[in-house]
Amino acid sequence: MLRRPGFIIMTLIIPLVFLLGIVVFQIINGAATPSVSVTKIGYVDEIGAFTQYQEQGEIHFTSYATVTDAKSALINSSIKEYFVIDSTYYTTGIINYYTLEKQLTPPPETVTAIKHFMTSNMLDGKLPQSEIDLINSSLVVMASRLADTGEISTEQGGYGDLIVPLIFAILLYISIVFSSSYLIQGLGDEKENRLIEVLLSSVSTRQLITGKVLGIGAAGLVSVLVWVICAPFLLNYASSSIGGILSVLTISPTFFALCIVYFVLGYLLFAVISTCVGAITPSAREGQQLAVIFTLSAAVPLWASSLLIMYPNSPISILLSIFPLTAPVSVMVRLGATDVAVWQIAVSIGVLVVTIVVGLLLTIKITRTFLLMYGKRPNLGEIIRSLRSS
Repeated sequence: MLRRPGFIIMTLIIPLVFLLGIVVFQIINGAATPSVSVTKIGYVDEIGAFTQYQEQGEIHFTSYATVTDAKSALINSSIKEYFVIDSTYYTTGIINYYTLEKQLTPPPETVTAIKHFMTSNMLDGKLPQSEIDLINSSLVVMASRLADTGEISTEQGGYGDLIVPLIFAILLYISIVFSSSYLIQGLGDEKENRLIEVLLSSVSTRQLITGKVLGIGAAGLVSVLVWVICAPFLLNYASSSIGGILSVLTISPTFFALCIVYFVLGYLLFAVISTCVGAITPSAREGQQLAVIFTLSAAVPLWASSLLIMYPNSPISILLSIFPLTAPVSVMVRLGATDVAVWQIAVSIGVLVVTIVVGLLLTIKITRTFLLMYGKRPNLGEIIRSLRSS
């Protein structure tokens, strides 16, 4: 598997794509010249109290005496849109907005500018300018995490801590899909070429299956090591080029250890399942089609990532972290959102290990019976009867 061009490309493509993204960002950022364009919006003030604060950033408001004047200016493209502050505004709080463009809702920046314009005029003379600016600004809530001692914790969490686990979760899913594909393709080719008969004449079924599963796990570990070794260099380069949130990204030793454990266990689990699928299917193509069923289960935590991030300690999140097919990806996502309880990690790893061992024993029995079967895929009843009789 290590010699396959696809495996080499898959292992190296992730760091290279990340590096290419940084270079492209530098090129675009260096070539782009910021251009400031002023948007002119008209308004009709039927109350007569909104005459100041007409410049709101890049949006400038122009007063018109009548609706007819504002409408003519809009049709002549002197303004982009206009709104009317009618005499009932203080009672209804409704602003009538008019434009020539088809819109689902007014642009958020326009709504914000109108709100600041209205608020500033209504509060003018009643509050200091600093308080008016504070009312117009967005509410910022700074959250801090305390340690058990009551001191500020050194690990504050936040979106910065979520990025690395989420990236590794995606990489694990990609690795599972590729490894399953390689294993099923390899078994299918060996069956179609009758090479499997030569192999079974030299080694036992248990040795053959165990070797393939462990080989897949070792190959997965190589990919992980390449990505983890490249990660600090890429993050440092990205921080110097892009900065911002990337400058605070780190890979803790605990996460690194759990990443290795779940990568290996996830690889081994899906390698066992892939081997079983490859053994009972007569061709590689049919095996690939059947493999979609279980590889999609590994993607469930990615589909439910919003749930795992917003409610990382909910019963569903804990269940996804313990169920073996979803555990590797789920735990990685949750590690970025919260501190996963030690007992949950222990149970998750224990269930994965037991599932791999039991699955390997069942796969060996199934393989011993059906690996040399050509042209027919056994149904579920035949598989169950085979397991009972063996």
